[in-house]
This record gives sequence, C-alpha cells and structure tokens, in this order.
Amino acid sequence: MSITDNVDQGRRRLVTAAATAVGGVGIGFAAVPFIQSMQPSAQAQAAGAPVEVDISKLEEGHLMTVEWRGQPVWVFRRTPEELKELDEITSSGKLRDPNSNQVSQQPDSDKNNYRSLKPEIGVLVGICTHLGCSPSYRPDIAPEDLGADWKGGFFCPCHGSRFDLAGRVYEGVPAPLNLVVPPYRYLAENRILIGENEGDKA
Repeated sequence: MSITDNVDQGRRRLVTAAATAVGGVGIGFAAVPFIQSMQPSAQAQAAGAPVEVDISKLEEGHLMTVEWRGQPVWVFRRTPEELKELDEITSSGKLRDPNSNQVSQQPDSDKNNYRSLKPEIGVLVGICTHLGCSPSYRPDIAPEDLGADWKGGFFCPCHGSRFDLAGRVYEGVPAPLNLVVPPYRYLAENRILIGENEGDKA
C-alpha cells in the first residue's frame, strides 16, 4: 500500500465523519417541527386542558394559586373555625346568593354551604364577578381596614366587592354573583384535577 493510499483512506474517513455529523444535525433540525407538532398548541392549552394539583403540603388557612384556561384558580384549606363561620354566615341574611342558586357559578356537586366537594378544601376561580379584577385572600378576622364584622374571605380592592370563604358574594357590593367554582374532581386524597367534574370519571 502506498503513502497516497494511506492519505486517501484518511481523507475518506474524515469526509465520512464530517458528512455523518452534518447529516445528524440536519436530521435533528428537520425533526424539531414534527416533535413540536405533537405537543398541544397554545390554543388547545388555553381551551382548558385539565390541570393536576398536589395539595399534600397545603396547610390550614393557606392558599395556593394554579393556572387553568389562562385564569388563576385558588385552592385553599379552611380551618375548623372557618367552616363553622361559613355555616353561620349562610343564615345571616348578609349574602346575595347564600344557597348557590345561580347554577352557572358552580357544578351541582358543589351546591352546599362550602361550595366544595370536601368542606375543608375550597377551589375557586380567582376573578371578581364585577369587572374581572383579582380579589385578595383575607382570612384574617376583623382586620382594621375591613371592619369588625369581617369573618374572613376575599376582598376585591378594585371596587370593594366582598366574598366569604366559600366565594359567596355579600349584599350591597358591586359584584353581582358568587365567585366561580371550576369543574374539578379528586384523583386521590391529596390530588385534584381541575377541569373535569366528579361525574366525568372514566
């Protein structure tokens, strides 16, 4: 074998390796659009793909926010004292729709004093039913800025609408309806799927 043959073999290997590398990169670039096309589009995600929430670390008196359909959804754990207050508020005459008669605001399974599947866990869309502001979570009792009769709930700073800890609107405020309870169901003791009702289980 001559020196020229050795040089030709080396060049062949170099050219083959370079062509393989360039081809691999090209295949990678070509594959990206196909892989991306298999992902749900932003429009499909905005349309309401269900969202799974782990509530195992959610403590009493605390709230977490997740996003569903481009909206904030609050998941919060009520204390025994707060549950007792909700029972008392229901018959106080201070709420616009205490028995959740406006059916568009919650699934049938949540038509109770707590507007939830389990009394201690609340799930609400965090958008005021007046003009779409996001209320503040105010579980504190009788704070100075909200008055001595405040039993905890949600306060909308935009126009002063008030909601109890079940999302029920008080009389005499701009918001016309209770906060929306989205469709949701339990997958397990501490796992919630927002976007499907309890009756939607397979």
